[in-house]
This record gives sequence, C-alpha cells and structure tokens, in this order.
Amino acid sequence: MNRRLSLLMLWVIVLIGMLLTTTVAEYFWGVKEGDWMEYKVTVTGTPPQKYQTELKIEILSVNGTTVTFNGTVNYSDGTQQIRTYTVDLESGVPDLIIVPANLNTGDSFYSGDIDVGPVTITGVEERTYAGARRTVVFANISAAAAKLYWDRTTGVLVEINQWEVDYTMRTKASRTNMWQAQPSELFIEPTVFYILIIVAIVVTVAFLVLRRRRRSSRRRKPRKR
Repeated sequence: MNRRLSLLMLWVIVLIGMLLTTTVAEYFWGVKEGDWMEYKVTVTGTPPQKYQTELKIEILSVNGTTVTFNGTVNYSDGTQQIRTYTVDLESGVPDLIIVPANLNTGDSFYSGDIDVGPVTITGVEERTYAGARRTVVFANISAAAAKLYWDRTTGVLVEINQWEVDYTMRTKASRTNMWQAQPSELFIEPTVFYILIIVAIVVTVAFLVLRRRRRSSRRRKPRKR
C-alpha cells in the first residue's frame, strides 16, 4: 500500500513539474540581436511644446528571458535621447515596447508597472506595418489611455494610439529589418481585386468588339460614283 502511495505521489510530482515547465515555456522573446524598428509619430490637436516625432529601437542582445535594446527618441525641439533598456520576462515588461511572442486573445502577461498591472490581449487581426501585412495582437491600457498593437511573431510594438485632453498621438512602425516590405503599398481585398480584373476584361473586350464593328461598317459602305 505504501509502495502504491509512493508511486502515486511520484507521478503527481512529475505532472506538476511538467505543468510548471509548460507554463514558463509559454512566454519567450521573438526578437534577436540586430533587429531594429523605426517609428513615425503623428500628433493632432494641441500637443505640448516638446513631444516625440521619431523613435527607433535596436536589439542589442537576447539571453534567455532577458533582452537588452537601445531606444532612440527624436523630439519636436530638435533634441535626441538615447537610452538602454534591459527587460526580463520574469520581472515584467513595464515599457511594453517588446512583449512575449505568439500571444493570443485572452493571454495575459505581467507588465511590471504597478499602475498598468497585468496586460490582457484583447484580440488578433491583420494590419499593415512597415510595408507588409502582419498578424498583430492588441490591448487597451486604461491607465495610459492608450491602445497598443504588437507584431505577433516578434512581440515588437508596431503602433500606439494615445488620447490626452488636448491632443492625440499616434506612433506607428515605418521601417524595419525584421521583415521584407512588399513591392507595393497598395493593399486591397481579394474580392475587390478580382472584381476590378473582371471589369477591366469586360471593358477591353467591349472596346475591341466595338472597334471591329466600326471597321466592318466602313468596309460595307458603297463607294460613290
């Protein structure tokens, strides 16, 4: 009896260990050393005298659960600020610039910011960033009056929409080396694309038929004596 109990307890310990391992492995960085992203900032309304106009992040290193990156910010008054960030998944991601990769709707991660608290992914959708169609996840941060979007594969921030009393600020990814920009910036729905092709074919055929009829009618006209 004691032997059976011991075996049962052993299996319980093994299962708990497997569950803990799975939980820790759920979250990982999707970036690598050398990755970078540039952003453009659009402001509407009456912003403060000094505000961000351009940003860039560059990944310096990724070691286990820790990632280190540089953040460069250009301001409206012509000044620039460069800062190095080190973020650990175990202690949270307070700046929300890079979050765990491959998140899904309903997933939560620890921000490490007391005011923000845990961040829960609201949804997943397709959007265009830095010249390519990407799958992104997004969340609303009530404490910051903002909605944030992250590239799902890399976990890198691609857009922030912030609402202040006198102005709104939109920060959007413009260039990156993490994916290739598509040749054309014109993105339309497949259904619309096919309809346009059909319309073009119909118009072309109608034009050729009309042109042929005109030529035939000219040939049939009797010559004047």
